[in-house]
Amino acid sequence: MTLVQHLTELRRRLVISAIAIALGAVIAFIFYSPILGFLSGPYHGITRGQKLIVTDPLEAFATRLKIAAWAGLFISSPVVLWQLWRFITPGLNPKEKKYAIPFIAASIILFLMGAAVALLTLKPALQFLQSVGGHNLETYYRAGPYLSLVMLMIVAFGVAFEFPILLVFLELAGVLPSARLRKWRRPAIVIIVAVAAIITPSQDPYSLFAMAVPMYIFYEGAILVGRLLKK
Repeated sequence: MTLVQHLTELRRRLVISAIAIALGAVIAFIFYSPILGFLSGPYHGITRGQKLIVTDPLEAFATRLKIAAWAGLFISSPVVLWQLWRFITPGLNPKEKKYAIPFIAASIILFLMGAAVALLTLKPALQFLQSVGGHNLETYYRAGPYLSLVMLMIVAFGVAFEFPILLVFLELAGVLPSARLRKWRRPAIVIIVAVAAIITPSQDPYSLFAMAVPMYIFYEGAILVGRLLKK
């Protein structure tokens, strides 16, 4: 393919991805109420059913648009990843193509696992943050900042759970042999905990360990998978 053909193909893939994201956003906009109720679950859990508040005339509409945009990207992610795979496929050799679909499928599954762990961790994280403030403070969260925290938690955990994909890829590429990963176990623990402490949006110990422990398990799993795939 010529450069112009590559650019034309890229434009087509981007247009399809944009349409998928837009359709996902429309679906999320329509089902805004149940999505908001689901995301508000941890907050309701620590406030005994108290609703989120808005303090700006435009905040309610902006909140709906924010949820539609994030949920639209989430809903359309399989289509976006498929378009990415279809774009890079012509440049891969047969052996690399064999791993492409498993890598994409594993990426989606691991991101969903990370999102689930983030939502499960959110309630104890909020309880911890509430207790730090003391009993003289009444908890009333604005919808905008609260939902931003929820989305950041989902993204942070989802991206962190992609860690084994990166390690296995580096092993298959010969950049990072599994033998070296085995030697780096001790410093890996320190680095994983440090990274988890930095990228956890809520900065609470529950979220830190909920991210760090699976990442180290993934580290060990990536060593095993890399060795098996190299045989």
